[in-house]
Amino acid sequence: MNPEDTSRRKVLKGGMMAAGAAAAPSFILPALAQGERLVPFTDVPESFQIPPQQPNSTYWQDTREISEFVTDNEDFYLVQHYGQPEVDNDAWRLRVTGMVDNELEFSLSDLMNGNTVEQQVGFECGGNSQRLFHGLIGNANWRGVSLRDILQRAGIQDGAKEVVFFGADVATEEIRGREVDKAFARGLSIPDAMREENMLAFEMNGEPLPHYHGKPLRLIVPGWYGVANVKWLTQIHVQNTRYMGRFMGRDYVTLKKENVGGVERWVENSVTTMNLKSSIVRVTEMGGRYSIQGFVLNDGTPLRSVEIKIDDGPWQSAEMNPNNTQYSWKLFSLNWTNPTPGDHTLVSRVTDINGNVQATPAELPEKVSYWEDFGQFTRTITI
Repeated sequence: MNPEDTSRRKVLKGGMMAAGAAAAPSFILPALAQGERLVPFTDVPESFQIPPQQPNSTYWQDTREISEFVTDNEDFYLVQHYGQPEVDNDAWRLRVTGMVDNELEFSLSDLMNGNTVEQQVGFECGGNSQRLFHGLIGNANWRGVSLRDILQRAGIQDGAKEVVFFGADVATEEIRGREVDKAFARGLSIPDAMREENMLAFEMNGEPLPHYHGKPLRLIVPGWYGVANVKWLTQIHVQNTRYMGRFMGRDYVTLKKENVGGVERWVENSVTTMNLKSSIVRVTEMGGRYSIQGFVLNDGTPLRSVEIKIDDGPWQSAEMNPNNTQYSWKLFSLNWTNPTPGDHTLVSRVTDINGNVQATPAELPEKVSYWEDFGQFTRTITI
């Protein structure tokens, strides 16, 4: 896309969002209304910066400036481990192989001309954390085909245990003293792969899947951390053993202490489904009225409540954005009436319908890896 067209599209979209916000309560659209201002957090150091989007680099959002319920393609976070391969859409093929009754091969046009599905899915990187103010995040509308339909067409054979997804991004790794070429890949168990929600997406927010986001096809696993959503997808392989590649068995592995049958043990788990998490990301003021706003991400389990505590006061119920869906990010807000001048602390917590409550930092398991940072996040601000 022409950079000028991109800029113009952003300006038009931003203008429409701001106009809507001026006529509606702040919780309906996250864009700032005319005359509304961001109140700076005092926990954000002056040195904190958002990197430019560029090839083969990590990019995250400034969560204080989320301006749309759906994240623009240029603002959606980016992480890649083996670069960003160039793929020719016309020559590209998706192969389904292994323990199936019918090995399959699809061109992009085959998929686009078949039965398609659309859904809104938000997710975060497994390494998203407080140090980045939870900026490795995004929420988009995806269009593609059902993964379950593809697997049913192939026919999974008895004894199969795992479905492995291979990308076109390949790098040379040294493993036990030998250099080998490895593709980025992740595996799902058969039951996890056959979930109705899983899809193979070729479109993002009404546009062909952008290069940075895995063109021409990527896996979308709603409710899972971003690492599961394999980009530049080229092969789906069904097998009878667990897949133990780098990003399943050696990296994106959380090492934490758990009680195992009455014994405290260090346990390693692959990063998979998103933990229950909320975060306050901005405070706004307009005409002396203040609003505290944030997001929730989880595995899709319905929520019971989101609450906010100001200083040592009681937990107060936040209002949920009516645009929230099961697998989108869930935006929330609380009107903060008559805040007193001075320093304040703000923290949110989310509870799902099963009674699970977002953990405090003290309740998080002891762990030595930085994956899965989902504890309550206290913010500081001065009025």
